Amino acid sequence: MKNIYCIVLLAVTSFSWAQTPCEYTQNITDSIGTYKTTKDYLVYERNFAGNASYLFNSIAVTDGVPILNVQFIEKSADFIKAKCLDANSKIFIQLQNGKIVTLMHTQQETCGTLVRDDNGINNRIMTGNFLFRKDDYQSLKESPVSFIRIKFSTDNIDYTYKKLLKSELDGQLYEPENYFLKIYPCIEGN
Repeated sequence: MKNIYCIVLLAVTSFSWAQTPCEYTQNITDSIGTYKTTKDYLVYERNFAGNASYLFNSIAVTDGVPILNVQFIEKSADFIKAKCLDANSKIFIQLQNGKIVTLMHTQQETCGTLVRDDNGINNRIMTGNFLFRKDDYQSLKESPVSFIRIKFSTDNIDYTYKKLLKSELDGQLYEPENYFLKIYPCIEGN
């Protein structure tokens, strides 16, 4: 009996150490309600011929309602064409189990901002907020992501999610395809 108790205790302790702690950039509770935002997480990176593209995800939870924040960053010495998000923009998330989850843009039209840095490099930065449908929560908790398609106002762009991504930007190791599997425990209890 002691052996079974020890094995169970060891297993529970191992699982609790293996879980990553939830990191929030904002965690506010006041008389109006609650607001939490998870830390930005790199899910896509491409560097080729002097051009770079990055996608960062974070999830904001306002009074229990989650919203996916997607930040697009592009860098190039050449002019960067604007990609805009409007009321018809969507994100289609293809899961490895074959399901497709659709997130709707919050209808605030945005084309981002073009900024030239001190080295003469153009940087286009844009953030979009996308709403989850209630039925999609379970699907995102069951399977890793294969790729996403983002429907901008004028075109569609596919982003393939890797199992492991060693970032050239900060040298850290990311797991883009498991992003939703890892982040949902941080927002479920809200």
